[in-house]
This record gives sequence, C-alpha cells and structure tokens, in this order.
Amino acid sequence: MDQICVVTTVVDARAVADVLAAAAVASRLAASAQVTGPVESTYWWESRLETTREWTVRFKTAPDRVEALVDQVRAAHPYEIPEILVSWVEGGNPDHTAWLHEQTRP
Repeated sequence: MDQICVVTTVVDARAVADVLAAAAVASRLAASAQVTGPVESTYWWESRLETTREWTVRFKTAPDRVEALVDQVRAAHPYEIPEILVSWVEGGNPDHTAWLHEQTRP
C-alpha cells in the first residue's frame, strides 16, 4: 500500500484532456488527475518532423488499477498511437497514499 502509480498522456485539445481526467476520476480508476499545458511537442510522424501544441494529463492511481486505467485512456484517446506512460512511485506522504488507495476503490 506504500506504492502509487502516475499514468501520463498528452492530447491536442484542452477539452479532451478535461474529459479524460474527469472520466478516470469518476470511474475511480484514478484518485486524481491534473491537466497542464499547453506544451510544445516535437516528434516524427509519417516520415515528417511535426510540432504540436498539447496538454498533459497526469493520473494518480493505485497499482492494481493501472491496467484498467490504461485501457480506458487508450479507448477514449483521439490519437492513432497515444503516448501512455506509467511511472511507479515509491514512498511519499503516507496519508496521501492511503487516501489515494481509498479513492480508487469502486
């Protein structure tokens, strides 16, 4: 119960980021979600160098909810190949960790 996960994705519209964040928290797949941006992302796509303005969504969740959260984000994501990164966090404020685990229970 000491461990939490942060799942991160980016999208090209603030409204889409807000919908992803709200859906994850409403379904209790994430205890919280933060939307930040815009940020400028540069990447290769279809043999071209692209630069796009994007918004980042960071979801905080319990390890046993990661797979379902990733599945939900993937299904709702507008990108053909969405970036969905999972980071494992060891430690932190134990009260916050306990709260996070409580909030991700259906």
